[in-house]
Amino acid sequence: MEPTVGIIAALDTKGEEAKFVRDYLRGQGLRTLLIDVGVLGEPAMPAEVTRAEVAAAGGDDLAELLRTRDKARAMDAMTKGAAVVAARLYSQGRVTGLIGMGGSAGTAIATSAMRALPVGVPKLVVSTVAAGETRPYVGTKDIAMLYSVVDVAGINRISGRILTNAAAAMAGMVRAEPPRIAERPLIAASMFGNTTPCVDRARQIFEAAGYEVLVFHATGTGGETMEGLIADGYVSAVFDVTTTEWADELCGGVFSAGPRRLEAAARVGVPQVIAPGCLDMVNFGGAETVPAKYRDRNLYRWNPNVTLMRTTPEENRELGRIIAEKANLSSGPVTVLIPLGGVSQLDSEGNPYWWPEADAALFAALEQNLRKDIPVVKIDHNINDSEFAEQAAAILLEMLRVRGAANPGGE
Repeated sequence: MEPTVGIIAALDTKGEEAKFVRDYLRGQGLRTLLIDVGVLGEPAMPAEVTRAEVAAAGGDDLAELLRTRDKARAMDAMTKGAAVVAARLYSQGRVTGLIGMGGSAGTAIATSAMRALPVGVPKLVVSTVAAGETRPYVGTKDIAMLYSVVDVAGINRISGRILTNAAAAMAGMVRAEPPRIAERPLIAASMFGNTTPCVDRARQIFEAAGYEVLVFHATGTGGETMEGLIADGYVSAVFDVTTTEWADELCGGVFSAGPRRLEAAARVGVPQVIAPGCLDMVNFGGAETVPAKYRDRNLYRWNPNVTLMRTTPEENRELGRIIAEKANLSSGPVTVLIPLGGVSQLDSEGNPYWWPEADAALFAALEQNLRKDIPVVKIDHNINDSEFAEQAAAILLEMLRVRGAANPGGE
């Protein structure tokens, strides 16, 4: 049986575009299911899931929304309802993937529905805001966003090509069969450009021992995603050696993962290794985006779109306290590692962020605030030296061995 693509659109304003996408998908032999999230105007065509159904799923009544014509209320109802409807349709096997289109409001509604689906289910939105800040729309899910270039307002030589590309991409995604990969116990690892050598070496060791490693880039969303998968019970252990998102949370950088970062593994109780990786840096965008109060700090242009700022001893003391506070929540085994030779590539002797006094403040605060029963292992190497990675990996594997999860099919 051919897959079914759910098309989510406001059929009062985006009916022409939704019909264009529907007709293309049907021409490719796929089944479609229209989900109408419009409110104030008349739908351009019938939908399999009506706007009244979506409104009801969002806890509101379509007739009342039409009577009041309150756009904010309608937006809230349809955003909530779209998520409920999408989850229901997927659980019933009625949709295999979702495609949506629209401006900021249409994108918010469509991606709310997409975030309600599991990772791996095809999700694509053609959006006028795809070239801007997409984190509020994507969240921690695998949503593909295609910039519409022109407004999603009618079919023309540009929009027609882009909507065709989007529909063709969706057709390919729902028909794609991923390769069969043997399921192994999962280890979640946090990584940054400045801790890549460490995580790459540890990953080799974990994989040789029979584990599958999920690496999360510590860009805020990466940390949030990792926390979510840990909380949902997907992973057997956590190799959290890149806790840099806390530096951004403290100092107002762009890669914060929020105040709950480092709590999931602690609360679930899975074995975890924690290291203060990249707590020597805060991330901003291009140099012109660095706040005025930080302009005289030690700034490093990592690339045209990322400017790093070296943390101070005072900030490091607070970061050490915070990391210890989070580790203290642990209900399972946890070990804190201290790389005495520096916490990043830049924080090594002869490099721009080498500042032993700042690192000493960080390490001292960690030790002083940790629960006395939590082991602290000091390693006389930089975090990216192979000796550090190998010892860190060995510690986590031993914790797993004690837990009875050792050698799950490895050699």
